[in-house]
Amino acid sequence: MVASSLISTNFLFSSPLFPPRSPIRKLTIVSLHKIPTPSSSHVKPHKRSLLPCRPLCPPCLNKLLLTTRNPFSFALDSLLILCTSLALSLSLLVADVDSASAFVVTPQRKLQTDELATVRLFQENTPSVVYITNLAARQDAFTLDVFEVPQGSGSGFVWDKGGNIVTNYHVIRGASDLRVTLADQSTFDAKVVGFDQDKDVAVLHVDAPKDKLRPIPIGVSADLLVGQKVFAIGNPFGLDHTLTTGVISGLRREISSAATGRPIQDVIQTDAAINPGNSGGPLLDSAGSLIGINTAIYSPSGASSGVGFSIPVDTVNGIVDQLVKFGKVTRPILGIKFAPDQSVEQLGVSGVLVLDAPANGPAGKAGLLPTKRDSYGRLILGDIITSVNGKKVTNGSDLYRILDQCHVGDKVIVEVLRGDQKEKIPVVLEPKADES
Repeated sequence: MVASSLISTNFLFSSPLFPPRSPIRKLTIVSLHKIPTPSSSHVKPHKRSLLPCRPLCPPCLNKLLLTTRNPFSFALDSLLILCTSLALSLSLLVADVDSASAFVVTPQRKLQTDELATVRLFQENTPSVVYITNLAARQDAFTLDVFEVPQGSGSGFVWDKGGNIVTNYHVIRGASDLRVTLADQSTFDAKVVGFDQDKDVAVLHVDAPKDKLRPIPIGVSADLLVGQKVFAIGNPFGLDHTLTTGVISGLRREISSAATGRPIQDVIQTDAAINPGNSGGPLLDSAGSLIGINTAIYSPSGASSGVGFSIPVDTVNGIVDQLVKFGKVTRPILGIKFAPDQSVEQLGVSGVLVLDAPANGPAGKAGLLPTKRDSYGRLILGDIITSVNGKKVTNGSDLYRILDQCHVGDKVIVEVLRGDQKEKIPVVLEPKADES
């Protein structure tokens, strides 16, 4: 652009369309150089010529041409020069744009196929993930006023259009009030629909408009494979939605419930980072379907860089259905209290030692004997359960695993070691007393 302006300026100022301030009215021009005179004194001075010098010098010749040409030819030349300058300016302008685009580097977001799939998965499933705040009632020691303070937080996800939110039980444990924040930052008060302490699952309900609720796609966890990519979405440390990626590093793991200590079977193990606040959030497969609930992390160092565990969606599905329909989970029990596994191992036997069997419970009604002391204070061991329905029982986890496959009202054959003899006792399973 600068070059074009200079060129056009030079053309215009050399054009007759722009004459000098003092136009030449006569052709008589005083030359800037000295006029040569003959050295001989006898030569008579000639009559003054219209041109100051012979032969013509370049300045005089230029002025002669400018004053002797046809005015029409001046206008034509000026028009030609003007068109040429405009064409040259336009060409330089286009050339400048092309050269600028050639030298200025503009970053282009060229993502790989797997990156695009991850970005799309996060954008499509983030509206289904919510932030849960656990509020507890506290009383001021001086004023005795009762107020609510946040005692914890976690994640959850929308289960259906009815406003049901699924999360971990330990996220809402001990709460006097709960609040759920959706992806659009709208907050609603939540009430507890039901919970399962044994499997660390809880269902909340919010009265939110249906257009704000986007249920998460439900997948299947029975056909998962080690090495499969997984994605965890949550609100760690109270931040906005975050995404961590990893693979399934193990299947059919077993962890204990944080509330009751009862084992949770078939847990998914992953190396995707599950930080504080991710609890209750979804674990997704590469298709964006729910395959588990992020519930715990095992880290010997105490950092959030250990092994993460997720409750499989097949287990969660049945629990949520019962909680939504009945507000409780009717899980069968034997109605016993048993000794820790380490105590039984010290006795040199394999099985579950019955410490207590209430008379109004299933085991007490069937006649299982608890551990007690005689009149002299000596310890008399109770029955030791060795198998249920022909399935071997070596510890408490085996017993829970077998009972999880049964239903309330089923009759099971319990084989026990009583003294030196084995006996088979039929027992009718019943629900927990507080769930009846």
